[in-house]
Amino acid sequence: MNSKPVRTKENFLIFGSPIIEQPEIDEVVKSMKSGWLGTGPKVAQFETDFKAYKGANYAAALNSCTASLHLSMLASDIGKGDEIITTPMTFCATVNAIIHCGATPVLADVDQRTMNIDPKCVEAKITPKTKAILPVHFAGRPCDMDALLNIAERHNLKIIEDCAHAIETTYNGKHAGTFGEFGCFSFYVTKNIVTGEGGMVLAKSEEAINRIKILGLHGMTKDAWKRFSDEGYKHYLVVTAGFKYNMMDIQAAIGIHQLKRIEVYWKRRQAIWQRYNEAFSNLPIGLPADTASNIRHAYHLYTISVDKDKAGISRDSFIDAVTAEGIGVGVHYLSIPEHPFYQKTFGWKPEDYPNAMRIGRQTVSLPISAKLTDSDIADVIKAIYKVVKSK
Repeated sequence: MNSKPVRTKENFLIFGSPIIEQPEIDEVVKSMKSGWLGTGPKVAQFETDFKAYKGANYAAALNSCTASLHLSMLASDIGKGDEIITTPMTFCATVNAIIHCGATPVLADVDQRTMNIDPKCVEAKITPKTKAILPVHFAGRPCDMDALLNIAERHNLKIIEDCAHAIETTYNGKHAGTFGEFGCFSFYVTKNIVTGEGGMVLAKSEEAINRIKILGLHGMTKDAWKRFSDEGYKHYLVVTAGFKYNMMDIQAAIGIHQLKRIEVYWKRRQAIWQRYNEAFSNLPIGLPADTASNIRHAYHLYTISVDKDKAGISRDSFIDAVTAEGIGVGVHYLSIPEHPFYQKTFGWKPEDYPNAMRIGRQTVSLPISAKLTDSDIADVIKAIYKVVKSK
């Protein structure tokens, strides 16, 4: 066996490394030279551009998807004594946002093929306290929105979509984030388009988005741009105890140009996805489910499943071995009930959500950034073959 790693430490392939091009660099410099660093005209432009891309009427740029989720719940008048049903196959922020609004998170297991929340499991978890369903479009694959919308209508529930993985995602020709009352997006550094840190919330009503904008900036009725613009100073009034969740112009300056190239980046990730599928088809590892004709996958995560009985290596040993070859990988995610805080707080047990437990213990995410070169992709494939074939 060749002991020389595929890539050296100096040439380590970082998982989720974003692609940053000259136009956004120039735009950030313009913001810095203008002296307008906080929430201002570039944030307003980014909101307008994102609404146009998603075909939505109302949007608010915030500092994270977590903030978007939190404020969407508050704008839905969800709080203490209420329950929100969500998936155990998600990042902790989804559940934490529910906790922070004062509500109780309730988990419904996922479909073992799509890794998305199973509508049948959702229906089984509804109680008189249930106020909303919070589906997560995992890895960029849309949830079964027809079934979830049907459940929500029959039980008079709100839907708040977690679209952190799903900027480009569509379901039956309609954009993810436009099905429910709210759609929440992430522009974190590993996402399909980035602002470093940042998020966006789409809403169906002007009243709801205005409430979110007020809640997102201390509860004030006017943001800094409106207070200090050349229109003259505007007094603000605090109408509620809000939060410091606003996006800065420096962040929006990046996002404006990232959004312009979203289709180019999507096509590149699609090509990488297809290359992986072809390369790994004969290996004893699980590959992502096929993409149905009625959906558009965002190709945010390329997740494989490493079953020790089939692959001859455990998931964690596989991660260590691939990392030693100079290739960065990720885990998305250990199921929520695996974490001590949630076990202690809610009494959740991983085995009560068997599909999420199995996925969480076997899943590995491979690099799929638009920044990857053909040589990078070849190195990833070589490393995976080396690790699996050597066992």
